[in-house]
Amino acid sequence: MIESRCGLLCSQCEYREQMNCKGCVQMEKPFWGESCPVKSSCEQRGKEHCGQCPEFPCDLLNQFAFDEQQGDDGRRIEQCRGWLEDN
Repeated sequence: MIESRCGLLCSQCEYREQMNCKGCVQMEKPFWGESCPVKSSCEQRGKEHCGQCPEFPCDLLNQFAFDEQQGDDGRRIEQCRGWLEDN
C-alpha cells in the first residue's frame, strides 16, 4: 500500500498520531505548512508516488531523502523502488 508520495512510511512516522496525520496521499496539504514540493510535483505529474516518475530519483527527492535534519539516508527512495516493483 502506498503511504506517501516520497516513499516515507507514514505508518512509522513519529508525527502521525501526534498531529492526527493521515499521510499526504490522504490529505490536501501537509500539517506542517501550505504545501510540500515533493507531493505537489508528484501530483502535478499524475503519479501515485515518486518512483513512477521518469526523473526518479530527482534532485528534489534526493534533497529530502538526504537532508541532515529530516532525511532518512535514502530509505524513502528505496521504498519508492519497492512500491514500483510491487505493482
